[in-house]
Amino acid sequence: MKQLNQEEAKRICDRVIGLSKADECSVRIDGRRVGNVRFARNSVSTAGLSEDTSIAVTVAFGKRQGTATINEFDDKSLERAVRRAEDIARLAPENPEFMPAPGKQEFKSSQTLVRETAAIDADYRAEVASHAILACRKKNLVAAGFFTDTTGFETIANSQGVFGHQEYSGLDYTCTVRTEDGRGSGWVTRSANDVRRFDAREASDVAIEKALRSVEAKALEPGRYTVILEPAATSELLGRMFGAFDARRADEGRSFLSKKGGGNRLGEKLFDEQVNVWTDPWNPDVPVLPWDAGSMLPRERTNLIKDGKVASLEYSRYWAEKKGARAIGRPGNMIMSGGTKSLEELIADTKKGVVVTRTWYIRMVDPQSLLLTGLTRDGTFYVENGKIKYPIKNFRFNESPVAMLNNVEELGKPTVIGPDEVRYQMVIPPMRLSDFNFTSLSDAV
Repeated sequence: MKQLNQEEAKRICDRVIGLSKADECSVRIDGRRVGNVRFARNSVSTAGLSEDTSIAVTVAFGKRQGTATINEFDDKSLERAVRRAEDIARLAPENPEFMPAPGKQEFKSSQTLVRETAAIDADYRAEVASHAILACRKKNLVAAGFFTDTTGFETIANSQGVFGHQEYSGLDYTCTVRTEDGRGSGWVTRSANDVRRFDAREASDVAIEKALRSVEAKALEPGRYTVILEPAATSELLGRMFGAFDARRADEGRSFLSKKGGGNRLGEKLFDEQVNVWTDPWNPDVPVLPWDAGSMLPRERTNLIKDGKVASLEYSRYWAEKKGARAIGRPGNMIMSGGTKSLEELIADTKKGVVVTRTWYIRMVDPQSLLLTGLTRDGTFYVENGKIKYPIKNFRFNESPVAMLNNVEELGKPTVIGPDEVRYQMVIPPMRLSDFNFTSLSDAV
């Protein structure tokens, strides 16, 4: 893939917009190079490098829109994409919620590209895999994992003067370690924008230790327990809640943020006062592009929850105009404040409780209360008098992140967690919560 610079990307966008005969035209160029190594049963199974660049052209005639996507950039291909988008728009029904393309915007750049991360090569990927594989062979354990590194760019432009271009990089790593008899399992995940903040050996050692400690799991009766949740155990749960801070859903009565009788719960205290969550595209730990490509609006540092109160809601351009509110770009990250204690220190301060490494297979039970169900896995432990006493069998849980954040006992030091199911880059602390609802046992390891 040719990593287009700003001048090259601008020239292509101008060419596309100049070819359009529609009332308005928007362009998005995405290019990325993704390297990967996958290993299983203590051997590398696949490794590779994929490259792709594509351009999406969206045009509108009045309230009729059409989009065409292509990955060829010669003049004939660009013109073909524009004409296809125009043909689709002419055939499309009018969109009653159509919003004209936004005018020129100012985008403050964020530090999404780290050259050292962009320089990751096959030798580095092989070394990441080797740390887990060799360590597990020595301890008669079995490792499986996946490491990816991404370098790319995104360009947005429209016929009203919007233009933005920025490069980015990042890496993600997951590793599962099991005992040969399958009775013990450990797991770890790591994400980073800067490869210098990633330690493959440290990550693998975490999964190894959990696998060794989780053998001979005992059954604990289901019920409500104090839990110490690692950041990876809460990211999927909280991500679903953060993704529900939508003003329209709340106003229309389809959300946990809906007020009885109409309206939303903006400004109300719904969580423990220790809970503070915000989005910030310029956060050095999880920087993201300074625009939302969907709306072509700038992102801003915005409080979502402040001292337990709902501080803001997300407005689409259509709903903002309807309600007399202000629309900004949808966030790309979520940052939650915490304390200074490590996971181990939170455990040491716990009289009785359960440590959860990971949650998975999460499904929505009730959107109105955000009640979720899922399972623990890859290392669940019983704590007594500040020490992990023994591993326990996994649980199914029924719990709402809203209730969870009302039962906060203590928050630890925040940690970077990669994209969740809602695709947020996240910074989340480990947390000790009371009355977490485990409903049944699961024999799965």
